[in-house]
Amino acid sequence: MPPRFAPTLLPLVALALAGCTTVGPAGSADRAATASAAATVRSSVTAPAGVPSAATPSAAAPRALTAAALRAAALAGQDLAPGWTVTVVTPGQGSAGPASAEHETSDVPACQPVLDAIGPANPTGEPTAETDLSLTRAGAPGADVYAALLAYPPGRAALLQSLLDQVLARCGTFTSTATGTGSRKGAKTQHRLARADTPTPEGADGATAFTLTSGSTTPGDPGVAALSQDATVVRVGTALAVFSTVGSGKEPAAAPDPAVVLAQTRKLRAAQG
Repeated sequence: MPPRFAPTLLPLVALALAGCTTVGPAGSADRAATASAAATVRSSVTAPAGVPSAATPSAAAPRALTAAALRAAALAGQDLAPGWTVTVVTPGQGSAGPASAEHETSDVPACQPVLDAIGPANPTGEPTAETDLSLTRAGAPGADVYAALLAYPPGRAALLQSLLDQVLARCGTFTSTATGTGSRKGAKTQHRLARADTPTPEGADGATAFTLTSGSTTPGDPGVAALSQDATVVRVGTALAVFSTVGSGKEPAAAPDPAVVLAQTRKLRAAQG
């Protein structure tokens, strides 16, 4: 599944420690809990009292960003060191992005939020606004970063990150099916997922990093060779910023450049000040 953002870690150490390196078909109780959580994400505009979140660095409550404000808060070339080029792209267009007519549906409902976080046809939790960026650095093709800036009503971003953290604790190996109207409809992809340690950037309220290694299990399917993705999801007030890189089975993706992550985090914080 070539993505819109890009996530991978190799061994599933974190999930193994949690005692959940492989997710099988969910039981009825698990399916009910997952469906309830998903429904909460779609319908609630404020996080419930029990959802953990980090303290907001700013004294004032962060405001929801309009599409124009989100676009204005996006990185530009002058915000980074010489050699970087920043291009605004159509959502889902990334360098390895699939056609928008296709999206991936997890065969294990509990793992669907992982695909929603990185899939071009499945915007994470239906944001109210989105700006996507392609960042390239001259002479360093392996450093390319794809970034998606997603705006939400107050409370929604914290709830989504909490849900993502829960999913990363239970999904180690799972499969998905390509649905929609694209040429890969019906093709199966196997995914291996692992959480990665990452510091919370200055000015952010939280950060989650994970890697995803995917490969098609359908004979003759040209859409998914062995693909490695590395993603960092940063929460800044009412917005989420997803930074990702793409690699292959032989050359795993590197973590997104910390300078890019920090610069974008600061601009999102300033926009909500």
